[in-house]
Amino acid sequence: MSVPSNVRRFEALLYASLMLDALSVAVQDRTPSAAVTEQMIMTSTLLAGGMILLLVYFVQLAAQGRKNWPRWVLAAALVLSVISLAQIIGEKGLELDSAIEIVSCVLTAFGLYFSFTGDAQGWFDA
Repeated sequence: MSVPSNVRRFEALLYASLMLDALSVAVQDRTPSAAVTEQMIMTSTLLAGGMILLLVYFVQLAAQGRKNWPRWVLAAALVLSVISLAQIIGEKGLELDSAIEIVSCVLTAFGLYFSFTGDAQGWFDA
């Protein structure tokens, strides 16, 4: 059975979003200060990289493994990302990494929309 077009769109948009997330982590300000040590910066960067890899695995599970639950985890992650992004923009204003995150969230939202509509509805196992 071939992969439905909406599932292919979901997969492509989510992978593009995760690539932007990796780019956002790469351009984040890593200047140590009295409140933020080099070790804290390294830890947060490694955690962000690990989270991106986990989300890549969830996209693969949903799109190729036909699992339903990873879509819901990705949707919950999107909600948490939007909340976090709103707080960061409220604190620091719009910076390059937050602008990239906005585009990433939009791509994720469109990708998830495609995963729940059209010919994708019968693809995922409950």
